[in-house]
Amino acid sequence: MDKKTLYEIKNLRHQEILKVPHLNIYAGKVTCIMGESGAGKSTLLKMLNKLLTPDTGEIFYKGTSLSELDPIQLRRKVIMLSQTPLIFPGTIKENLQIGFRLTEKEPVPDNLLRNAIHKMHLDKELDEDSGNLSGGEKQRLALARVLLLESEVYLLDEPTSALDEETELKVLEHFIDEAKRKKADIIMITHSKKAIDQYGEERIDLLKLQDKDR
Repeated sequence: MDKKTLYEIKNLRHQEILKVPHLNIYAGKVTCIMGESGAGKSTLLKMLNKLLTPDTGEIFYKGTSLSELDPIQLRRKVIMLSQTPLIFPGTIKENLQIGFRLTEKEPVPDNLLRNAIHKMHLDKELDEDSGNLSGGEKQRLALARVLLLESEVYLLDEPTSALDEETELKVLEHFIDEAKRKKADIIMITHSKKAIDQYGEERIDLLKLQDKDR
């Protein structure tokens, strides 16, 4: 069966950080972006939902140039989670619900919120203050928050970097299972070799890709 292209990148350049002659990212896969520090992994990820714009070149999402897409509407379909996620003041419940507020959707019941944090191995109560969470707990809260939203693509930049290896693999397993259930795609940066070996259905070595055109 032919692969369906999710993103196509042509002749992309951004400052001296990134130079990608051509790249296809396919739908229905967990894609891991690899490369040494400075290879431009986070920069590329930010370009996939228009948080950054290339100096030259073009990026297509499902066949449509990103230049033709409204960035706000695109980011509701393509959600990015940074390595240090934004946690809002207030309770865990308020943090989980804020995505629905920002996208003008109805809030969801508490049982679904509890289920989301349980899947991310966050053993906390909804009324607890999010400001008291550790770095790893904040990452799991942010993963639960984006998982609750109906997204077409999840862009994850080192989403479990603050977790020990065992917890990291469990969290990623549950996140990926839930995303696949929703028929959403995942494009992920991780330095965890075990995570790449276990979950990386497609692997892109960004440094090698750029070397081809040097």
